[in-house]
Amino acid sequence: MVEHMKDRSNVVALDPDACSTPVVDAERVASVRGSLPSEDTVQDLSRVFGLLSDPGRLRMMAALLEGGEMCVCDLAAATGQSMSAASHALRLLRAHRVVKVRRAGRMAYYRLADSHVRMLFDLAITHIGHEEG
Repeated sequence: MVEHMKDRSNVVALDPDACSTPVVDAERVASVRGSLPSEDTVQDLSRVFGLLSDPGRLRMMAALLEGGEMCVCDLAAATGQSMSAASHALRLLRAHRVVKVRRAGRMAYYRLADSHVRMLFDLAITHIGHEEG
């Protein structure tokens, strides 16, 4: 029993994610750094992903994926949002070029901006559906 009570004051806890040297593979680090997106691009990506982090806006995108071009009234009804919330979500999505609008008289019809938005959404759904291996 005494053997198990050794003095552990000299034991250094090692962080499994810590490195003892600042750079292990300098060539790889330089290659990766050279291929990273620019700071402006990273900021734009951050804004888009932040925009897409809202459940109401994601429902709006899903509705547009399923229904194609729709007016704000139908989008609000399909997503269970108020007209005000739907209009606000669409305004933000449009400002970030996720959706486009077509006007016909007093009506505004929204659609996804391009196929990249559909691919992004579809890939995210596929990713969520994968089980951890």
